[in-house]
Amino acid sequence: MQVIKGIVGLCLGDALGVPVEFRSREILSKQPITDMIGFGTYNQPPGTWSDDSSLTFCLMESITECKQIDLYDIADKFTKWLWNGYWTPHGEVFDVGIATKKAIDKLNDDFIRPDFAGGLDEFSNGNGSLMRVLPLAYYLRGLKIEDRISIIAQVSSITHRHQVSIIACVIYVEIAINLINGLDMKRSIQAMKEVIKETYANNIELKRFDRIIEGDLSILDINEIQSSGYVVHTLEASLWSLLTSNGYKEAVFKSINLGDDTDTTGAVTGGLAGIYFGIDEISQDWLNQIASIDEIIELCGRFEELLEFS
Repeated sequence: MQVIKGIVGLCLGDALGVPVEFRSREILSKQPITDMIGFGTYNQPPGTWSDDSSLTFCLMESITECKQIDLYDIADKFTKWLWNGYWTPHGEVFDVGIATKKAIDKLNDDFIRPDFAGGLDEFSNGNGSLMRVLPLAYYLRGLKIEDRISIIAQVSSITHRHQVSIIACVIYVEIAINLINGLDMKRSIQAMKEVIKETYANNIELKRFDRIIEGDLSILDINEIQSSGYVVHTLEASLWSLLTSNGYKEAVFKSINLGDDTDTTGAVTGGLAGIYFGIDEISQDWLNQIASIDEIIELCGRFEELLEFS
């Protein structure tokens, strides 16, 4: 199953994008990212990953320790991350989404069920649950689609409860499962389309995903792809980058050089790119620069061991 390919792929994509977050596409077209760099937007050293990876690791660790989906434990780890720097690269949080912070504060101020904490309004459709959902592809791949969707919805809703955010997470997890099962990228997306169209046939929010579900992203020009923090934009940008690339580096750099929310687009792209293309082309020098790489690899090993015996 090689969990490490997807998770390290995600973390590396995140770290490559951190130094240029919020940099415009116009600037990056003139000075594109082609290597691991540091400092920049947050003045962090090379190999520093952001909240995307932190919350992914929190989810993985919770599943590994609890041997099930425990929303209260996941929420507790998210709170420890935000308040105490848990699973951060250098002991402190330097980046957090507005919707995610509001949800975690609500969890602790209102003492509500974790899956009731996420926002339901239109402005809560950032990419903050999409960026951390990849571990569920490994954990849920043997379940029926209705059971997968139920769990994905609950885990997303800790921070993002709107149907658009949930559908985006389901689409991403379905593609990841298909890739893990050995399908190529195009067939993985096609299989996802069939499942999503049947499952969400009567959901009016599915219209937001028409370019993914009904169209072919690979034929779109770069100027037709947006890379903001809106969850649909992130998903489209990542899939477009993957469909128009022939390797991990090409896909991830292409996604980052779209500009704006570079760390999350890089992370979301990197997770699928790692599964599909593998991470063999990643230099050891890059891997050595990833903060806490030994702890990340150890967590991947524990998570995979759980999956083998569950």
